[in-house]
Amino acid sequence: MIVADTGAVYALVDSRDRHHRTLRALFESDPDAWVLPWAILPEVDYLVGKRLGAKVEEAFLGDLAEERFAVAWGDEGDLMEAHRICQRHRALRLGLVDAVVMAVSERLEAAAIATLDVRDFGAVKLRGEPKLYPRDL
Repeated sequence: MIVADTGAVYALVDSRDRHHRTLRALFESDPDAWVLPWAILPEVDYLVGKRLGAKVEEAFLGDLAEERFAVAWGDEGDLMEAHRICQRHRALRLGLVDAVVMAVSERLEAAAIATLDVRDFGAVKLRGEPKLYPRDL
């Protein structure tokens, strides 16, 4: 299982992004392995709409509605764990979205996290020690 962060999903959608080809190949090799935490959805929607336009934003929302992506809607445990992660790594100022991605990754025992934010995700030791894609490919 691969839990996806905002930047990785954006790069998957934006064919001009330098990580697009790598992430697209990874996604296409096993799309069912990818899980999008609920917390990234507003960020991805905003970035896609702002940078790529309404047509691409609508296509992304359509993909979500047609369940082309698995979404982890989470529970209170994810929020509590995200809070603990933020407290343990206060100096990083992770924020809700990154911490939820990390908490969901731990809960689902993900093999990897798709993220372009190697600074933050690389600094936090998570249970199961998921790889960071595309860095660890």
